[in-house]
Amino acid sequence: MNVAGTIDRPLTNDPRKQAPMKPSASEPAGSATPDFTTIGATESRQNRTREMQLIPEALARAHMRDRLQEAERERQAVRLAAARRMQRRAERASMRARRALAMAVMQ
Repeated sequence: MNVAGTIDRPLTNDPRKQAPMKPSASEPAGSATPDFTTIGATESRQNRTREMQLIPEALARAHMRDRLQEAERERQAVRLAAARRMQRRAERASMRARRALAMAVMQ
């Protein structure tokens, strides 16, 4: 069974192996754009394909960088909160020591 491919499902995805397009009878002769060589088109298509394949990798890197920065900010906030708690505890201990010293001096 030798079935020709359709536009939606070509027999091959390689443009060099596909059949060339035939001019339709409804178009006047010379109305289509002239043929051109596909040497540069194939090369740019390969570059574009390579770039397109690298896009998810670049997005993943950017996402990981954002998450690392967010985690670092979170760690910094936790350290700051702990430092403030320790400072308040030290101030309370200092006040208790002052009171104890004052009570000792008064007696």
